[in-house]
Amino acid sequence: MGNHNAFHIRGLEAILILLSILSIIGLSLILFEAEPHVPIFIVILLLMLWGKIRRFEWKTIENGMSKGVQAGIIPVIIFMLIGVLIAVWMKSGTIPTLIAYSFEIISINHFLLSVFVVTAIIGISIGSSFTTVSTIGVAFMALGAALDVNLAMIAGAIVSGAMFGDKMSPMSDTTNLAASVCKVDLFEHIRHMLWTTIPAFIVTGIIFFSLSSEPDLANISEVETWIDVFAMETTIHWVAMLPAILMVIAAIKKLPAIPTMVIGIVSGVAVSIISQPGMINISEWMSLIQGGFEATSGNEQVDEILSRGGIQSMMWAVSLLLLALSMGGILSEFKIIQSLMAAIHKQVETRGKAVLSTVLSGIGINLTLGEQYMSVVLNGEAYEKRYKEMGYAGRHLSKVLESGGTVINPLIPYGVSGVFMASVLNVPVVSFAPFAFFCILCPIITIIYGFTGISMRKVS
Repeated sequence: MGNHNAFHIRGLEAILILLSILSIIGLSLILFEAEPHVPIFIVILLLMLWGKIRRFEWKTIENGMSKGVQAGIIPVIIFMLIGVLIAVWMKSGTIPTLIAYSFEIISINHFLLSVFVVTAIIGISIGSSFTTVSTIGVAFMALGAALDVNLAMIAGAIVSGAMFGDKMSPMSDTTNLAASVCKVDLFEHIRHMLWTTIPAFIVTGIIFFSLSSEPDLANISEVETWIDVFAMETTIHWVAMLPAILMVIAAIKKLPAIPTMVIGIVSGVAVSIISQPGMINISEWMSLIQGGFEATSGNEQVDEILSRGGIQSMMWAVSLLLLALSMGGILSEFKIIQSLMAAIHKQVETRGKAVLSTVLSGIGINLTLGEQYMSVVLNGEAYEKRYKEMGYAGRHLSKVLESGGTVINPLIPYGVSGVFMASVLNVPVVSFAPFAFFCILCPIITIIYGFTGISMRKVS
């Protein structure tokens, strides 16, 4: 009997539940400056209470949580692997070498623009925003801190570049997912996304160019001092770049994320052993994998930059992810999301409204489920028929799905991407989100196209 109630949740009730959830989380994050774990935990308890009032069986609530968490098992393993990767790459000298080489290559005078462009290029090569952020992103954060650049702005530039790279790469899992959900050829989907991504890329680049400022000469000499200390603590050598090169090759060969990470870790360990012979200490490696790399140079700032990584460093992110996915799973099992989308669907009569509601639905799913994949899958399933009826090909829907789904997730403090970016870059989502201009611009440009008809030609 309990389960049947799930299908009678009206649109208005669904809206009130979602608004209540967003209010609790929003007020806790902004007004009380709480960690996102606490409000989400409170929301889960309130959903359980509401479920009992509506006479749902306890099994339904448990099933929702189980299904939600199940979707996050692979991201949890990836999070842990990235924690290990960062620790190993610090010891092998891969990240310190990336910092040193970045200092030589990028424009110090236009630091934010350089960070955005280089991160975008690496993102396209690797096809994963997570890998891009956790490797070159970490290096840029360290370099920016040394140059005394606003850390929230650097994080915004890194996230913007990584998300552009992720969208434009044929190796990206979300790009492949959007294409397959809408039954579109992958490269046709990428080509059509250029309508949105190129204007967003150019405007973002102009903004970062205008935000750049001349660094203090004292800061530049400080970075040079740091790089000398890096060389004493780890290895700065082109050989240390081999793990990064191997990971790019693995990504180009379309290896899945976990094997790619393992290649990065194993090659990092190998480089470390070769470059520091006689330093093989099993218990030290065990400690490194668990607790991260610890630098003891005596230079406080350098030690802070290098002492990173390890499985333990990702536990904040993992615990938040599990809570967010449990919440999303309950909402999904209660059919709250589906009821809301059915109510929205009825209002879709014109092209502009179709695009607007698709984007807003994607943002809504990200806000409630915290999960970018579901924002693509649920939205795609909900709107595919309507777009066809209105005479629009699958590529139009797939482009809109990415703009309201994938690129929004890093802006959600408890979203899978947001949790990850904040954890690795050490900057809260609410701090870097206003500077993640690419992520903000994509949905706006897409909605403008929906109402003007630009790039939205009907199938003849």
